[in-house]
Amino acid sequence: MKYIFINLAFLFLIVGNHALAQVDRSSYPSPAPAPEIQMGDAHSFTLENGLKVFVVENQKLPRVAFSLILERDPITEGDKAGMSGFVGEMMMGGTTNRSKDELDDSIDFIGASLRASSNSVYASSLKKHQEKTLELMADVLFNPIFPEQELEKLRKQALTALAQSKDSPNSISGRLTSALNYGKDHPYGETESEQTLNNIQVSDIKEYYDTYFKPNIAYLAIVGDITPEEAAPLVEKYFGEWEPGEVPNHEYETPTPPATHQVALVDRPSSVQSVVRITYPVVMRLDHPDYLVTRVLNGILGGGTSSRLFQNLREDKGYTYGANSSFGADKLVASFTVYADVKQTATDSAINEMLYEIRNMAENGVTEKELEIAKATIGGSFGRSLEQPSTIASFAINAERYGLPDDFYSAYLQRLNAITVEEVNEAANKYLKPENLYITVVGNGNEIYDKLTAFGEVQKYTNMGDPERELELGDIDISAADVIENYIQAIGGRESASALETAKMRLSAEIQGTKLNMIVLYDVPKQRMMQRMLMMGNEASKTIIKDGKATVNAMGQSQTLPDEKFEDVKMSMWIIPELHYENMGYSLELEGLREIDGKEAYKVVVSNPTGGTITNYYSVESAMKLKSESQVEGETTYLAYEEFEGVKLPVEISLQSPMIPFPINSKLEDLEINPTFTEEDFN
Repeated sequence: MKYIFINLAFLFLIVGNHALAQVDRSSYPSPAPAPEIQMGDAHSFTLENGLKVFVVENQKLPRVAFSLILERDPITEGDKAGMSGFVGEMMMGGTTNRSKDELDDSIDFIGASLRASSNSVYASSLKKHQEKTLELMADVLFNPIFPEQELEKLRKQALTALAQSKDSPNSISGRLTSALNYGKDHPYGETESEQTLNNIQVSDIKEYYDTYFKPNIAYLAIVGDITPEEAAPLVEKYFGEWEPGEVPNHEYETPTPPATHQVALVDRPSSVQSVVRITYPVVMRLDHPDYLVTRVLNGILGGGTSSRLFQNLREDKGYTYGANSSFGADKLVASFTVYADVKQTATDSAINEMLYEIRNMAENGVTEKELEIAKATIGGSFGRSLEQPSTIASFAINAERYGLPDDFYSAYLQRLNAITVEEVNEAANKYLKPENLYITVVGNGNEIYDKLTAFGEVQKYTNMGDPERELELGDIDISAADVIENYIQAIGGRESASALETAKMRLSAEIQGTKLNMIVLYDVPKQRMMQRMLMMGNEASKTIIKDGKATVNAMGQSQTLPDEKFEDVKMSMWIIPELHYENMGYSLELEGLREIDGKEAYKVVVSNPTGGTITNYYSVESAMKLKSESQVEGETTYLAYEEFEGVKLPVEISLQSPMIPFPINSKLEDLEINPTFTEEDFN
């Protein structure tokens, strides 16, 4: 049984195209002149325990914000990767003075905001509530109880998010590029998994808190309607007794770019486009003399709509909606990346153009006109950032962290405007590595693998950023037809499965907080299927398959799918599609073994006469179907099965549609087996 979400995808496609049609992209805004910058001063002082305090007075609004930041080295979490992501929420889970509910009520009562992370605590409120806000902030900072039930709730949320990320092409790409750039034993490259998340205990959270929450590595920025004279006694009152302590330092080998191009592919058969990231690690810090010139370099290459990458790949070639680059800066190590989501058929062409632009800039440099546009864009962005008082506080903290000169920010625009073409060209030649790149792609391997070999040997990776294991069938004498038959036997046998001729299902799902209800009717003998989607009780879309055609109704519009698309949809219109592969004339191909969420699975590619395919994965151990992939419907992961009338059917699935950028989890709420339908039911 497969739930067809094509009507939902079609609905989003209509909305998306309508929104795109409203945007005029025929011209670009002229670069704004560099604004005259008037920066306020941050008053600073240090407590005896080592806490460094910065106060930025701003009386525009009667509000005050307190930002506490810990300056610690990045850490590796190993077999408990993901632990640091729990720390802040665990601190907000209650204190020795207040339960979580009491804490939340106290914050809400005064209209304040209070949150924490593994290296920060932030609070803000109206000025008249500043002392109460500080009291609550200090309570969270000094008296957390780390309740066990909060950890279990966070663990469940993290496991759900992890499962969803495995179906997200951009999340997959992010894990892959981080693993390649830094290595999985580096804090920027390690990946959390179900196992590491389940390993985390309350004692690990407490140990981290006891180790790193120390005033001698902390900065406190206070911004708003408060004077330094007013702030000093408050800080002393609430933070003065915070005990300093020794904090461990951590050192790591500095990653380097690959010696030659390395091509990495995550094969995702359901993808209709390719997520391309070309990247390598780079050493760049805020205090580096080339920092500002690399901002300009990146702005020209891929920093906006006037950049070379955008103009080439979107405006000239039409391969993508947007192509950009980023040149990071970090105290430890950063990365350079060129990225775009491109048409599947243009994957290799897009990569060629990306490589061309990197090489061309490295070898031939930039023009004076490009330099002036980049300066104006960067200068304008810098000026707008000063509209936020918190920016001044962050500048003061950065100056302390990096040992920046006193005029680093006040003279920012002067240094920017002084950059020359020669300096940018020198930086381009120095930092761009056109022959030392990780070329990464998340896409349909069957369509793009051979084309990628033009850039080097292709290494396949899993959706978790690990090299894909080559699983061998060994001496197992098994065919694709055998795998299908084993599945049919595993769910209850051909006789019992064939007895399910009609079905009526009610399902529920949620999309970004919006509840969805779906009703699906299957009529196998008459080859009919109908699916209605209801949003807040109203019909949002309907798909009807009958009489040899498929019709989609959404947003007041109706469309009959062309024959080829109908044949693709028809592959999944059955209660149990595997029962019909043979009599529908579909061909089956066993493409070896793959690892699906840690389980060995047979990969079976099912092709219809018009060339449409579905790739199914069946567990070697249980013979149950674990996952399906197709370009029409995306990725469907079968999370749970239950038995009905002697047949095991999926009752919980996760769908990642090509048209929707996030997974949808759907649950079966009710199922009627072999009901009688009328013609009206399919109108």
